[in-house]
Amino acid sequence: MSEDSKKPDYRSTLNLPDTPFPMRGDLPKREPHWVKEWEDKGVYTAIRRASAGRPKFILHDGPPYANGDLHIGHAVNKILKDIVVKTRTMAGFDAPYVPGWDCHGMPIEIRIEKEFGKHLPTDELQRKARAYAETQIDKQRVDFKRLGVLGDWGNPYKTMAYKNEADEIRALGRIVEKGFVFQGLKPVNWCFDCGSALAEAEVEYQDKVDFAVDVAFPISVEDAPALAKAFGLKKLPKPTAIVIWTTTPWTIPSNQALNLHPEFEYALMDAGDRMFVIAKDLIENNANRWKLPSFTLAGTAKGAALDGLRFQHPLAHVHEGFARFSPVYLGDYVTLEQGTGVVHSAPAYGEEDFLSCKAHGMQDADILNPVQGDGVYASWLPFFAGLSIWDANPKIVEKLREAGTLLFAEKFKHSYMHCWRHKTPIIYRATSQWFAGMDRTGHGDTRTLRETALAAIDATQFFPAWGKPRLQNMIAHRPDWTLSRQRQWGVPMAFLVHKETGELHPRTLDLLEAVARRVETGGIESWQTVTAAELLAEIGCAADAPMYLKNKDTLDVWFDSGTTHMHVMLGSHPADHQWPADLYLEGSDQHRGWFHSSLLTGAMLQGRAPYKALLTHGFAVDGEGKKMSKSVGNVVVPQEVSNKLGAEILRLWVASTDYSGDLSIDDEILKRVVEIYRRVRNTLKFLLANISDFDAAADAVPVDQMLEIDRYALALTAQLDAQIRASNAAYEFHPVISKLQNFCAEDLGAFYLDILKDRLYTTAPKSLARRSAQTALSHITRWLVTTMAPFLSFTAEEAWSFITPGSVTVFTELTHEIPAVANADALLHKWTLLREWKVGVTKAIEDLRMQGKVGASLQAELDVWAEGELLSALQSLGDDLRFVTITSRATVHAGAERIEVTPTDHKKCERCWHWRDDVGHDPAHPHVCGRCTSNLYGEGEARAHA
Repeated sequence: MSEDSKKPDYRSTLNLPDTPFPMRGDLPKREPHWVKEWEDKGVYTAIRRASAGRPKFILHDGPPYANGDLHIGHAVNKILKDIVVKTRTMAGFDAPYVPGWDCHGMPIEIRIEKEFGKHLPTDELQRKARAYAETQIDKQRVDFKRLGVLGDWGNPYKTMAYKNEADEIRALGRIVEKGFVFQGLKPVNWCFDCGSALAEAEVEYQDKVDFAVDVAFPISVEDAPALAKAFGLKKLPKPTAIVIWTTTPWTIPSNQALNLHPEFEYALMDAGDRMFVIAKDLIENNANRWKLPSFTLAGTAKGAALDGLRFQHPLAHVHEGFARFSPVYLGDYVTLEQGTGVVHSAPAYGEEDFLSCKAHGMQDADILNPVQGDGVYASWLPFFAGLSIWDANPKIVEKLREAGTLLFAEKFKHSYMHCWRHKTPIIYRATSQWFAGMDRTGHGDTRTLRETALAAIDATQFFPAWGKPRLQNMIAHRPDWTLSRQRQWGVPMAFLVHKETGELHPRTLDLLEAVARRVETGGIESWQTVTAAELLAEIGCAADAPMYLKNKDTLDVWFDSGTTHMHVMLGSHPADHQWPADLYLEGSDQHRGWFHSSLLTGAMLQGRAPYKALLTHGFAVDGEGKKMSKSVGNVVVPQEVSNKLGAEILRLWVASTDYSGDLSIDDEILKRVVEIYRRVRNTLKFLLANISDFDAAADAVPVDQMLEIDRYALALTAQLDAQIRASNAAYEFHPVISKLQNFCAEDLGAFYLDILKDRLYTTAPKSLARRSAQTALSHITRWLVTTMAPFLSFTAEEAWSFITPGSVTVFTELTHEIPAVANADALLHKWTLLREWKVGVTKAIEDLRMQGKVGASLQAELDVWAEGELLSALQSLGDDLRFVTITSRATVHAGAERIEVTPTDHKKCERCWHWRDDVGHDPAHPHVCGRCTSNLYGEGEARAHA
């Protein structure tokens, strides 16, 4: 029989790691199991029970729109919210999450019209829209849950729920009572395709080609002497006109004034047969564009000197319908960037025009507004009646040429407002709408709505900080909020208005409450069926019925979501909230959307913002930072990623990306995320395998009796825990993932666990040395799993099932507390020094390996020289230094720092693979070293440090 055949099976004497926790996550197959199990076990309810009595943390969900499949932006948003809620929950807060949906509005209405045709009866459209929104919610809910998002999915809020619709009407009543609501004529963003006013958030900009024209407005005969005097002349020697430049010729028929800057210097150009008034600084540009052969300067005057002078409409001489004057009004908003320094003012089609004309005494009834809601000129407009404004543009240019007032025309490409839904051009258009006044003071308030909102911004925390000036700027300069929309699928502005005066009924608040009661039981559809007479009779005003009509407008859909802090937080789901919310979290576009509307309604209703903090994330873009587009083919579909790689990879991508800017994603980026996941999972598997026979209640070693490196590992983990808790509290998650990745790969994998393997595998199963290591690993594993759970929720739940078999969920746990270690700072300092020094040892051994002189590091012997603090640290480890360096011998000498590595000439222990001079010291066990003999047959080796 050979000697090898007589060798004991030393492998069977080792404490080799063992766990059924699989190396491969197989996420696409396993994740749906966890989603179902969470639902079957009632995990969200269990979390609520476990959190009862803790301080509350409220993230109020900004509702996604109930239309269409989820896109990658939805995934970013919902995963971030889930991470926030879970980190706060596991940090010791009661953090409920009530998901919601925004259900009313134009996209659904348009969808119904496309499927069933336009001009459906309102009640039928509303019924079909409600059913459609419900199906969309059901589809989206499945996909949100698939992302690992935990929440009250069985009882979400919906803006179309009857109670929410009713409470929204009550919120409208409160702002009416406060005095913020008024009706008036005002230019609003108007989409011809929508047939409705658009909110600021519904406007986007695209390039558009239009006619740019320079048009002359002749001076009126009556005001010609005053114009001559302003320029220092006794009289005007030839025909004189002021010149405007515009890219919207379709507004010329509606011109009612001209705007000059009071401080600009204007010139009187003598161009031969005529004289023109334009800004002096723009003479050369315009003379070249108009191809004037020559000109002279006849005089100059400040804009203020021309205030009030009247010029004739440029079409006055071709039709009496345009025989009117355009007075000069001064305005600081006039610029010298383009054109002539003179702005033509059509108050029905420009916000500054409107404000200027109103400030100069023009009444609503005097404002010319020939453009109808479909973009067609009214029948009373000369020449252009019945034409759309876009078709009329070239005809207006030709009519100006015929009138002799067109100086120049060219095609001009410029950035222009478009509807975000239809992608078609929109205009400013004066319509009779209901507004919330930004500069109105509510009854009992000392500040205007604008001032209250700006003060609320100052009291709000912003993550990241750049969100604050962005929102401040929007509020500081925004116009009054147009509350009304001309749609059907929306919460009604349930007013009764006087037939002749248009005024609200004096008992409007009582009427709104009467409507709200009906809506609470029958939805907004009940507004369609009730008559004005019935409502008035209900409040004892039946005699008023002949004089009042039901208002047909609906509320801006931003009012729906903007009042959820009232009709959800304080209305349909009060037990799951407290007012104000701790956090609102949405994409950066919501500074002009939900953040904005919620701020204004909060300021009107409560005098402050409904949130304490705002978190803003960027948009998902491709790997090159480009916007995703189906036509380009760079769209990443979250459902496809989940089915191919697992939703866990999406979660890790979101968590590891700095959301304060745009979030880049493509296949290559996801591959890198997969590698991060594998490293974390491999670490988890190692940890679980090495504590599989460890019972913390029976086997744990008191901290003060643990080996030094184990105490260091706990101190290091506690230090990392403090950093991660601080990052989580500041909603900075990508540093957390970076730290966890480094902890798994470097602190554990490349250092601590690498050193620990020998002790875990070779010492006696129940020895102090092994139990000390397992005690540390048990704490680290529990900490790692509970810390990563908000980010890698599926993997953490899987791992937790091995740590605590039979538990309902990891999410009822708090982040594991690492036990305190005495003199932790000194320990961290010492081992940081040793780790930095060990880098040199590793390099020296690698150099020897590259020369072919050693294989594994255990084949090397080490002599090191050191001085001072390092010498003390090395000497303190005694013989355990060889375990730290993973060599078969390590000897410390006093002297100038250097490292000497030599190949061993000893035999290799068949059990621990160390090369030692005492291998075969016991003839009964000729293949093993002394410490293995002791560990197998004696009292076991003694270790103190590593």
